[in-house]
Amino acid sequence: MAEADDKYPAESGRRRFVKGVVGSAALTGVGTATAAAVSSATAPSGAGGGIIQYYGVENTAGPAPRAMPQIPVEIDDDGYVKGVWPEPETVTEQGQEITVAEMQLGGTTYSSEWFQYCGVQTYPGVEPDADQDNFFRYSSSPPYEWQQEAVESGDRVNISDFQDYGSWGNGVGESGVGKPAMATWRSQDVPASGTMPVQLIRSPVVEQMSERGGSDWVSASTEQGFVANLNKCTHFCCVPAFKAFADSGRFGAADEIYCQCHQSVYDPFSLVTQSFVSLPRPDE
Repeated sequence: MAEADDKYPAESGRRRFVKGVVGSAALTGVGTATAAAVSSATAPSGAGGGIIQYYGVENTAGPAPRAMPQIPVEIDDDGYVKGVWPEPETVTEQGQEITVAEMQLGGTTYSSEWFQYCGVQTYPGVEPDADQDNFFRYSSSPPYEWQQEAVESGDRVNISDFQDYGSWGNGVGESGVGKPAMATWRSQDVPASGTMPVQLIRSPVVEQMSERGGSDWVSASTEQGFVANLNKCTHFCCVPAFKAFADSGRFGAADEIYCQCHQSVYDPFSLVTQSFVSLPRPDE
């Protein structure tokens, strides 16, 4: 196997992984007939599902097959940070009426189906018409000392908590790259097993991406330097973190999102469009 095909870092000592053998990385290039067959096999039994295009934070190393899906960000007049969620509507797919949350945003079809993987398709908050307010709320047991000391679990995330984002550091990687927080989304009053985890970052890099006149998607999905993603590693659904683990530097990930479980790495400042098979939500 060529060294370029290795996705596990050499330092990990893990078995090698052939890029594109499994997972959604291969789906980007499937033919129309194959895509239709896969969609037919996965879509009709529940609500939604099938091959979907989405934006995510790019997987740059390790065994994860694809990007983690991005959550577009908006900030209200009081400075509270929210994840954009489309208005639900009823559509007909393969002869079935289903409820979806879908909208056009930054020239892209943004849908609740972006988040239907890793069991999240069964979570209460991924239901298109779930009674949730879409605010990000600080999670319990975060890996960041600032979050442990300055805010309470369940508090709504506010931009005022990130005023030092241009200089913040914690000894992992470089200071000034961005200030992170762990949050939850669309998960009030649901069991812990159904909580949707979020990696939220406010960074000068994100501001520069927008100021440089990047894609319509970057402008539409980030705000005042904030970028967010559903924090479920696309390998085995672990929960990674940005600038949280001292050993991330061994794998070139000190300033990226790093998953300790199997050394997958994601670049939160590289937003890419990919395809994967979105799993259908269970029948109600």
